[in-house]
Amino acid sequence: MARILIQNIGKIVSGKIASPFCSGDAILVDQGLIAKIGTKDSLSLEKVDQRVDAQGTVLIPGLIDSHAHPVLGDYTPRQKMVDFIDSYLHGGITTMISAGESHVPGKASDATMVKALAILCAKSFANNRPSGVKVHGGSLILEPGLTEKDFEEMARAGVKVVGEIGLGKIKEPEEARPMVEWAKKYGMTVMIHCGGSSVPGSATMGVDKIIQINPHIVSHVNGGPTAIPIADVEQLIKKTSFALEIVQCGNPRVAVDAIKMAMAAGALDRFIIGNDAPSGTGVIPLGVLRTLGLLCSFTDLKPEVAIGLATGNTAKIHGLKEGVAEEGRPADLVIMDAPMGSVGQDALEAIKVGDIPGITMVMIDGEIRVRKSRNTPQPHRECIYQ
Repeated sequence: MARILIQNIGKIVSGKIASPFCSGDAILVDQGLIAKIGTKDSLSLEKVDQRVDAQGTVLIPGLIDSHAHPVLGDYTPRQKMVDFIDSYLHGGITTMISAGESHVPGKASDATMVKALAILCAKSFANNRPSGVKVHGGSLILEPGLTEKDFEEMARAGVKVVGEIGLGKIKEPEEARPMVEWAKKYGMTVMIHCGGSSVPGSATMGVDKIIQINPHIVSHVNGGPTAIPIADVEQLIKKTSFALEIVQCGNPRVAVDAIKMAMAAGALDRFIIGNDAPSGTGVIPLGVLRTLGLLCSFTDLKPEVAIGLATGNTAKIHGLKEGVAEEGRPADLVIMDAPMGSVGQDALEAIKVGDIPGITMVMIDGEIRVRKSRNTPQPHRECIYQ
């Protein structure tokens, strides 16, 4: 693998909301990892294969989409689109987490099928990264008939997540709770649908059911796409310790109100950001960036902290090494700047006023995958590759 020195970085966003910036203006990447974070002067004598001049722009950890609905490969039958994951990459997303492969044609409410599907998708995406993006697929959809032995077998096969409870026939607490306990016993992270029905056949999940079922993550508290009452969002923030998710394909007003409540309650460390796409709302390659702009421009949330919601927070909740700019972590990095014409002077200022920044580099595991995004606006400054 190439040794790459990224230098002349204006700001390094850490992905940690408690300490959102890293000191320094240069990063050495070696063997796919962040080897050193320091100054250009301290790293200038390092022997490298390539140098990237960031021209004073902002570097952040690769964005983690906490909520996706892939199937297999880079195709979504929901919207009949190919290469949607590649488009997400051009929106700065380097990792995606499935909330359940619910769009598989012919998917039945059958324990045998959902077990086989979870194992198939988990193994498929583990062996195949579309455009290099790390897709954590194979999130189990709960259906009647699943046993503890099934959960043990799936965990051994690499299934790590229970997708949104409520997408299958298991919807009531008395049915779901034993399965949730089995999932936790075998190390799986449990998600639950929140709000009104997303597609015909899915459940409406209110706060009382959610608390009784006891997941790790409450998906889309701002609705997927229909939100619960804001008073229920407040109850989830103040009376539970669940991780709470904001998505692009939800209710924007509730998203803003939820973040205001989270800031007042000191609960931002529990919030994560995703797309909830592909879905009926569509495929939104810039959805996470758009959500960052929405939340920052309508609240007092600082962009460098908001980025932590879409990187380090999600990594912490799912036990991932990605999502933080720190020595020894995977070199999944994005460089971006204010778009041409923005009143913002850099990417963070652009996000604060609601503009989408222009991406000028995306790196995954130390490999430069995008040199200039085809989807974001023209950046004011671009990286120089040497």
